Amino acid sequence: MDITSAISKPTNLAPNVAVNAVLLPSQELPAETPIVSGYDWESGIDFNKILESYTRSGFQATNFGNAVQEINKMLKCRSVALTEETSDPYEEDVFIKKKTNCTIFLGYTSNMISSGLRDTLRFLVKNKLVDCIVTTAGGVEEDFIKCLAPTYVGDFNLSGKMLRTRGINRIGNLLVPNDNYCRFEEWVTPILDEMLDEQMQNGTVWTPSRIIAKLGEKINDESSVCYWAWKNNIPIFSPALTDGSLGDMMYFHSYKRPGLIIDILSDLRRLNTMAVKANNTGMIILGGGVIKHHICNANLMRNGADFAVYINTASEFDGSDAGARPDEAVSWGKIRPNATPVKLYADATLVFPMMVGQTFAKHHFSNKKNV
Repeated sequence: MDITSAISKPTNLAPNVAVNAVLLPSQELPAETPIVSGYDWESGIDFNKILESYTRSGFQATNFGNAVQEINKMLKCRSVALTEETSDPYEEDVFIKKKTNCTIFLGYTSNMISSGLRDTLRFLVKNKLVDCIVTTAGGVEEDFIKCLAPTYVGDFNLSGKMLRTRGINRIGNLLVPNDNYCRFEEWVTPILDEMLDEQMQNGTVWTPSRIIAKLGEKINDESSVCYWAWKNNIPIFSPALTDGSLGDMMYFHSYKRPGLIIDILSDLRRLNTMAVKANNTGMIILGGGVIKHHICNANLMRNGADFAVYINTASEFDGSDAGARPDEAVSWGKIRPNATPVKLYADATLVFPMMVGQTFAKHHFSNKKNV
């Protein structure tokens, strides 16, 4: 046998299996499918158009654009005037009483108030652009503490041991002198005394939202989110109000003058009733944990929110509430199946001010211009 006959002769054709795998034909996408594109820098610097281009950029930029669209849907729904049929004229509780066609629930964790995002949140509350707030203890106390003394920008890598010896507390790359909390104790203790007196003499039932409203009134400082919430009758719910410095002060106060009682069940009923009575609801939640679940669970009572935007950096692999995507909330009945919710994986301090600029701020200043 000729050895050359046993050797395969070279061919100009690639193996069919490889060709079929690599050159698999595509089905046509729907004609309305967006084409990926970015901002055209040749047209100059236009920050509004830069942010508008995000929708077509892909990844989290697209999620940002989708979140902007979702919030604008909330605002469009909210702008529909209440009629005699859609309002509740007989509701006496000013917190529960419907004020708009779409009740917007805003949730944020304490670090949002610790950061400069506090000023953005204050803008929303001052101008009555949201209807209800749920936050943590830190989201309440840090607002008041900033009225008494400043928080500083530091560094993530500063030594905890060194900072402790100097009486400096670190929140990420923010620094809060411990003296700030001492000032807070001096300010809040007399108010706790007043609350206890009212409870004992008048039978006042203190809930977290009523406590926060009283503190907002007492601080009398226009830089405060809680001040504007009190002034505009926007309830701030904090189901874990004792889990922070305010709880520390209440703990100390309980030794000086024991007896102050806080009723959390009344607030739960108030929050859930707001959701149940709402014509439509929207959720904007910055961060996760108790504030996220508290808002979502309230909306379960009405078979789900109509609109939802989550902003956090958590992933769902560990089953955490913070990491849960909106579709998980749909399975529980906390977001309606026909809704178009958005989760943006990002640091809220970075993206939320821009998002407000593309939604609430445009809506607010456009309305002022047209008045």
